[in-house]
Amino acid sequence: MSYFFQLVISGIVVGSIYALSALGFVLIYKSSRVLNIAHGQIIASGCFITYALTVWAGIPIYISFLASMVITFFLAMSVERIFLRRLIGEPIISVIMVTIGLMSIIDGFIYLTPFGSENFSFPQFFPTEPIQFGDVSISWTQLVGVIITFVLIAAFSWFFKKSTVGISMRAVSDDQFASMSIGVSVPKVFGLAWATAGLTAAASGGIIGNITGLNFDVLHSFGITVFPVVILGGLDSILGAVVAGIIMGLIQQFASGYLDGNWGLYGTAEILPYIILLVILLFKPHGLFGTHEIERV
Repeated sequence: MSYFFQLVISGIVVGSIYALSALGFVLIYKSSRVLNIAHGQIIASGCFITYALTVWAGIPIYISFLASMVITFFLAMSVERIFLRRLIGEPIISVIMVTIGLMSIIDGFIYLTPFGSENFSFPQFFPTEPIQFGDVSISWTQLVGVIITFVLIAAFSWFFKKSTVGISMRAVSDDQFASMSIGVSVPKVFGLAWATAGLTAAASGGIIGNITGLNFDVLHSFGITVFPVVILGGLDSILGAVVAGIIMGLIQQFASGYLDGNWGLYGTAEILPYIILLVILLFKPHGLFGTHEIERV
């Protein structure tokens, strides 16, 4: 039974990271109906910025973590301003293709740096002795990562529901022309959506890097890994990102713990979430919490 609960803890840790990573997708889609294919590269960039500030510049980890979020906030805003703002009103597929191009450009820049070809790890900041709950343990790094994740998710949930800017972003997502007619600046909303998505990407990148180490292939692949989480939870639902992230994390840990290596099965932790995703979407095409829009013609 202790093995089962250990897998549950591990699943919650992995799932919370998936949820925070998926939040960037949700923030952009919620305001602009655009899927940012380059989100994994932004996650990796945020992690590398945190490492550079911490190890190379000698800044304390908690300051470099916050600084990387601020830097990535403005970097993502600049990307939207330079490359994407001119595409407002154009077909969505055009914007998605631009994000695919951005993915390749960022990949190229990172491969020109030491981060693209070498593995790095953060110095040990927390006690090495794990926290014990009976026979179940969790490391300090994992615990802090989970706490930061849920604090950020709660903050963004409040932001969208209560703040004027958050309500404006939801309005733009529903109807751009109606939003403009009441004075909402659609370009500014798009820029803020990309900026906040960059902020969450930096946060998730810093957490992932501290837990798994810094490997570019692993970090930028998170943009693809969390895509089933976004679809399962609903492209425009923050709650959906949280629930689907936890579900996927638990599924992967249980598959890895109970199926991989048994009965000749290997790789089920990577395959099973996609199978379950397909089954659920047969019955819930918009995801568990996605908005089901009805168009009348």
